[in-house]
Amino acid sequence: MADQETPLDKMPKESKTKPPKQSHGGGGGGGGRSCGLCLFIFLLLVGVTALTLWLIYRPHKPRFTVVNAAIYQLNATSQPFISTSMQFTVVTRNPNRRVSILYDRLQAYVLYKNQQITPPLDLPPLFHETKTTVAFSPVLGSETVPASAEVVNGLMMDETYGVVSLRVVVLGKLRWKAGAIKTGKYDVYVRCDVWVGLKKGVTGPVPLVGAPPCKVDI
Repeated sequence: MADQETPLDKMPKESKTKPPKQSHGGGGGGGGRSCGLCLFIFLLLVGVTALTLWLIYRPHKPRFTVVNAAIYQLNATSQPFISTSMQFTVVTRNPNRRVSILYDRLQAYVLYKNQQITPPLDLPPLFHETKTTVAFSPVLGSETVPASAEVVNGLMMDETYGVVSLRVVVLGKLRWKAGAIKTGKYDVYVRCDVWVGLKKGVTGPVPLVGAPPCKVDI
C-alpha cells in the first residue's frame, strides 16, 4: 500500500535562511548632520557679532603733526661726524569716540636724506583717551653722530640756503581699548616731514617753513 501524505507532511518546511540583521547606522548619520548644522550656526553668529562690534567700535588711525621745532646744535664741520641737538613738539589726536589707544615701546629719532642723524630716544608709554589731543616734545641728538659725506655736505648747503628738510620718526607698539576689551599689539610707524628755517650760527626755536600732517602706518 502506497504511503499517504499526512497533513503534517503538507506543512511548509522551516526556511534555513536566517533573516537579515537590521542596521542601526541611520540614526548616527542624522546626529552628525545635526552637530554640523549647530556648529555652522554658532560660527555664523560669532561672525555676525564680531562684524557688528567692528562696525560700532571700528578704530581710526591716530593723527600726528609737528607744530614747533628748535635747533640747539647742528654742527656739520667735523666730517665724518656731526653734532646734533634738536627738539620737536609733536601733537597726536585720537579721533575715535569709543576706542582709546595705548602706546608702548615708543622711540623717536631724526632722519636727513633718509639717513639717521640722531640716536633713537626711548619715550614713556602713553595712554590716549577718546577724542583727546596729546603733545610731547622730545629732545633728540648726541654730541657726535657718524655721518656720510652726503649728509655733511647737504647740511652745509641747506644751512647756507636757510632751509633744512628733516624727517621726525616715531615708532613703537599700540593697542586699541574699548571698555574692558584690549586688542593685541600692533606696530605703529609715524613719519613727519618738516622744513625748518635755519641760519648758520642761530640756535633755539626755528620757524616751520612746512609741516604737513604726518604719515601713519599701522
